[in-house]
Amino acid sequence: MLEYSGEKLNVFQGLSPKSLIKRYGSPLYVYNEKIIRENCRKMKSLVSYHNFNVHYSAKANSNLAILQIIRDEGLMVDAMSPGEIFAEMEVGFTPKQILYVANNVKKEDMLYAIERGILMSIDSISQLEQYGELNPGSKVALRFNPGVGDGHNKKTITAGKGTKFGIEISIENIVQIREICKKFHIKIVGVHMHIGSLFTNSAVFIESVKIICGVSRNFDDLDFIDLGGGFGVPYRKQEGEEGLNLPKLREDLDQLLYAFARIYGKDIEFKIEPGRFIVAESSAILGTVTSIKRNYGIKFVGTDIGFNAFLRPAMYDAHHDIEIFSQSKGPKLVEKVHIVGNICENSDNLGENRMIPQTKEGNIVAVMDTGAYGHVMSSNYNNMLRPAQVLIRHNSQPVLIRERDRIEDLISKDIPIEL
Repeated sequence: MLEYSGEKLNVFQGLSPKSLIKRYGSPLYVYNEKIIRENCRKMKSLVSYHNFNVHYSAKANSNLAILQIIRDEGLMVDAMSPGEIFAEMEVGFTPKQILYVANNVKKEDMLYAIERGILMSIDSISQLEQYGELNPGSKVALRFNPGVGDGHNKKTITAGKGTKFGIEISIENIVQIREICKKFHIKIVGVHMHIGSLFTNSAVFIESVKIICGVSRNFDDLDFIDLGGGFGVPYRKQEGEEGLNLPKLREDLDQLLYAFARIYGKDIEFKIEPGRFIVAESSAILGTVTSIKRNYGIKFVGTDIGFNAFLRPAMYDAHHDIEIFSQSKGPKLVEKVHIVGNICENSDNLGENRMIPQTKEGNIVAVMDTGAYGHVMSSNYNNMLRPAQVLIRHNSQPVLIRERDRIEDLISKDIPIEL
């Protein structure tokens, strides 16, 4: 493993991780604006089909500065909650640029979107009925389950058997949808799917596109078909893992989109909703080596990056490349270690059996590709403080885009009782 890889220099843009930690504290999320913008442009040019739009999936990272950059690149946006809608509108996204892709939501959440004129993708027939009662005479989109799914972990597969998402494709369900739409004078303007998160082989995705295009022919006056997201990034770069083959995906998708438009009889809009692909590789979380010990034949390198700060390895057994920034010069012995955090659970493990240069307390550790589902999944578990977030601008200047939690924040919403 090279201690200074091209990946690190790309994210940190030549800045010293030590200087960033010294200035902003540890642990620390660091983002690179240039990478975010480049990935936005890759997605916008994914196909040649002209009526094609990209909705960023804000659940991957909803920091206001990140949303500002994505809006500036001309992307639209998805929302999973009123909170995401609020953040998106705060940075200037208009209601027409937002698609509310809700799942099992309360009527109050539906009303939040309805009152702001935001189109909603309905995830079940029962919620279509609820929506019709709240907003008769309106327009909606429907999320279907194409029966196939894909993702890096069974927890992130969002289509196929055994998943809670979308409407099963059947004649009975189509008939029931039509009855509800007639009852409440609802117009179906969009069909939507999402098969899962993090695929790097597009075969299942292409299969699902064929299926969703097939079910779309049951609706005569659609404005769009949303193909979902899930476009993967290579998390094992140190092992030579390659990313999604975008030219091949472009070729396969273009054929399907043009063919459907011809059959459907109009240049229908196609959407995608990437989140991870836009932001994952733009970031690393920096931390500090706090202790080193050997327990029953295993060497543990302890850090201050607990799963309160970065949950994915504990939650999904997710692999992230890890690099060490040492203060000492010259060649170093490479050794096998477990790299762990500071939370009181054994699942608090950033990486097992990792080969790293021999390290010591005070060295800086970088967990790579943490821009998606990193800070947004952080918490105050163990009454830990969530890290600050820093953005390296295109001019290589770092700016603070979220403050580190203060210890006073931990109890700011608590209400003591009288004893």
